[in-house]
Amino acid sequence: MKLLLKGFRNGLGAIIAFVSWLIPVSKIKRSEDQQQAVDKQTLNIELYQFFACPFCIKTRRAIRRLNLKIVTRDAQNRQSIYRAELLEATGKTQVPCLKITSGSKVTWMLETNEIIAYLEKRFN
Repeated sequence: MKLLLKGFRNGLGAIIAFVSWLIPVSKIKRSEDQQQAVDKQTLNIELYQFFACPFCIKTRRAIRRLNLKIVTRDAQNRQSIYRAELLEATGKTQVPCLKITSGSKVTWMLETNEIIAYLEKRFN
């Protein structure tokens, strides 16, 4: 039963991800210099996520809309080094999770709406 539920959830998530991919997102337009500056700022930001998670899809759509080049880390696989890193740093495998590195300081954000609000405030 548990395996059936997991399969259903993953299948439904894949459908949501596909539909999300089909629906275009209007990206913010910046000058080339502005975009390069934004790209440089995003070098130290990573999104830990599951491909078919609806909250991760919502976050990835916001990232696309804001025209950000943020690296995504697949934390779904139980053997993933990113999943282990997420668990060690936050005590959870909750996604989406934004990792922001600034020098030696690392900040982890675990809530979808908090992540999107942070990105909109910083890059909009």
